[in-house]
Amino acid sequence: MVRDRFSDRRRPGCLSLEELGREHWPEVARIYADGIATGNATFETAVPTWQEWNDSHLSAHRFVAIESDEVLGWIALAPVSSRCCYRGVAEVSAYVRRHSRGRGVGAALLERLIGDAERAGIWTLETGVFPENEASLALLKRFGFREVGVRERIGQLGGAWRDVVFLERRSEVVG
Repeated sequence: MVRDRFSDRRRPGCLSLEELGREHWPEVARIYADGIATGNATFETAVPTWQEWNDSHLSAHRFVAIESDEVLGWIALAPVSSRCCYRGVAEVSAYVRRHSRGRGVGAALLERLIGDAERAGIWTLETGVFPENEASLALLKRFGFREVGVRERIGQLGGAWRDVVFLERRSEVVG
């Protein structure tokens, strides 16, 4: 278990960043379900099983933010392709518990993920965000993600066509 610089997770007000493991899945799944319920976080309509989620994400580069033994948020990388030429490109997924938004949890997770990814040789992080999710867009841009474009009417959610803002962050350290 890797702990970050923040402090003891059992003390109120002290945030700890740890590697996301199977033991965190019940809380991670609840946070994911809450994000799905907002209608502005993902095209997914149901939380996958641990096995499905685990199989679709890289085995490294996945973290949880914990305070007082409660998971407040999570972040993970998924490969964008199985082709060797894209080995340094990964897709970011991040979710923060509703009552913890606006407290720096997402920023702490993103900062940790970026450093971890760069140490592993990942040169590009990408993600897609619904335009209505202004807080996520602002956070990503604060961490050097740039808007590549808008994928208009790229998919339907609840019978309505949705746009997705496509963003990427190119490492200044790798590549």
